[in-house]
Amino acid sequence: MNLDDQALVRQAQQGDQEAFATLVTRHQRYVYNLAYRLLRDTDEAADLTQEALFRAWRGLGSFRGESKFTTWLYRIVTNLCYNRLPGLQRQIREVDVDSARALALQADHVPAAEIERQERRAWLHEQIAVLPGKYQLVITLFYLQELSYREIAQVLGVPLGTVKTHLYRARERLKQQIQNEAPHAL
Repeated sequence: MNLDDQALVRQAQQGDQEAFATLVTRHQRYVYNLAYRLLRDTDEAADLTQEALFRAWRGLGSFRGESKFTTWLYRIVTNLCYNRLPGLQRQIREVDVDSARALALQADHVPAAEIERQERRAWLHEQIAVLPGKYQLVITLFYLQELSYREIAQVLGVPLGTVKTHLYRARERLKQQIQNEAPHAL
């Protein structure tokens, strides 16, 4: 029987660990992807995923169902990411240098078109990474996690208009960055 999240949440709130395990199975990949997009570190994203799911289990009793379960869960993830980001910025820059070296070493074994695709994708992620944090987050939630404006507003705890404004400004800044950097980067 394929239960929806709402039914599984009700069962889990009554102590059904199997129902919560089903929720975890459904959503842990999305939680990890969101954490990774914000933290850009696989180990940190994996740790944060576990912590977020643990906090969700512990706080499930306080979930009132006024929003979707995923919206509530993503809010836990984003709050945890915000707490970890300041200490990770230096480490992320070091990892980026190591990634570039690893890509150079792979060049002998990977077709040129694939290397170019990887470089363009990495470059775009770098452009997103230099946006202010609030803009990085709305870009990630909207385009990569495919949340609606309303869901993003609930995750971030801000008015709907703020989400629309942040997303518009994020797109404009990203467009400007790409126009300024593209001739030099590609």
